[in-house]
Amino acid sequence: MTSTARTSHTVIPNQKHKRSNRRSRQRCNLSDRDSQSLTTLGYFKTLPLEIFQMVLNYLSVKDISMLSMVSKTISNRLINYISTPSGNRRLLLQDFHDLELPGKREGSCILEHYKSLGLLLKRCTLLLPTKDRLKYTHKVLSEVSCFKFNGCPSPLHCLGLECYGVFLQILTAGWDELECHRVFNFLCELSNLPRKVQTVVSSKPGSARKLELRIRLYCRRVLLNHWVHQSDSAFWLTRILKPWPMVNQARLLYIIFGPVSSLDGHVVWQKMIEGPTDETSLKGLADALKLLYDTEAREWTADDVISLVDELSVVPREWLMENNARLLILSGNNICFTFMASKAVNGRAVELARLMVFLTLVCEKDLYCMDWAVKMMQKVCKVFSTPGERNNFLQCVENAFAHMLMDMLQAVLSGDRDEEDSSFLNLFHLVNAQANFHKEILYLTMRSNSN
Repeated sequence: MTSTARTSHTVIPNQKHKRSNRRSRQRCNLSDRDSQSLTTLGYFKTLPLEIFQMVLNYLSVKDISMLSMVSKTISNRLINYISTPSGNRRLLLQDFHDLELPGKREGSCILEHYKSLGLLLKRCTLLLPTKDRLKYTHKVLSEVSCFKFNGCPSPLHCLGLECYGVFLQILTAGWDELECHRVFNFLCELSNLPRKVQTVVSSKPGSARKLELRIRLYCRRVLLNHWVHQSDSAFWLTRILKPWPMVNQARLLYIIFGPVSSLDGHVVWQKMIEGPTDETSLKGLADALKLLYDTEAREWTADDVISLVDELSVVPREWLMENNARLLILSGNNICFTFMASKAVNGRAVELARLMVFLTLVCEKDLYCMDWAVKMMQKVCKVFSTPGERNNFLQCVENAFAHMLMDMLQAVLSGDRDEEDSSFLNLFHLVNAQANFHKEILYLTMRSNSN
């Protein structure tokens, strides 16, 4: 009995002691959780959710994005806030057509706002997989009609796609190539871009003018315009062009970067065919070609770009040679030389000679240094494998000058003059071009002899 009583006496207090330890641990765990919650929420822990969201209304979007990096708990609260009606109203500004802002560059405020919003969503979704980040972003932005391909009835006078573009640029900055491929595929799925491109490249140029305009605006404003580094621009332009055959790539390039009407923004398909054009009409195309030719555009070889230039020069029909020459000059020395060398290698000396004459004509008209044309001809001459081929090319150049002068003189003598007297002006420029071209050759020869 004594032994039993002693045993009972020793067991019962131990059991009580264990219960006491459990309660103590529970109190410690609760205290730890409170402490952890306090460290992740800070003083916001004491605020009801509604008050917390009211506080956010007094912060700039940039400040809110900074706040999102404090902790995962804060970030989750911000994600909830973005999805609320008040958060939507605050963050998804939609005054894309109200551009008259005193003291500010046109539309700069709303563009800066969407840059900050892109940074906010980038930080809030940092821990999510790419697919989920894109889905969440789309869910947030899906109510903004001007972000959609056909969403705005007045796309030329709307900053919606521009804002969408800067938002995406900030959101995806620093993402690796595979993730950016997913972004492009996601955007194509949302906008049905491939099917729309298929429609315009397989139709007669200009027959789907509104769709051409929509494609141009979407590609430029959403996918191309906002990148700082050329490698990024080349990547996105490659994504747009590469799925298509070369002939369609040329059509698409013209739609995106070719000349447009100043009245309605539609692509002007006859610009390169009807008469000589100016630099501004060709600059977009030239810049795009330079971008693809650049070494950072790994998916394009020199032959690819030269083939694209060839295809482009017959969109929608064969261009005037002067416009071809102007495009080559604007595209830079590398593309110009490679294009001409390709013709030299393929035995197209007569065609190359005519192009050479038009290069001199453009230099004369646009006030470029004529010694550039002479140096380009020197480089091309080195491509010919034999002296006979080189001499034949030089003879073709002189013949081309003579034939063009006779043709232009005949046009002047025929009396068919327009208001600007363009036939006489062309003759005037060509005579000067020939004189200055030969003058530079004489200078070069004399310098060589003196050395």
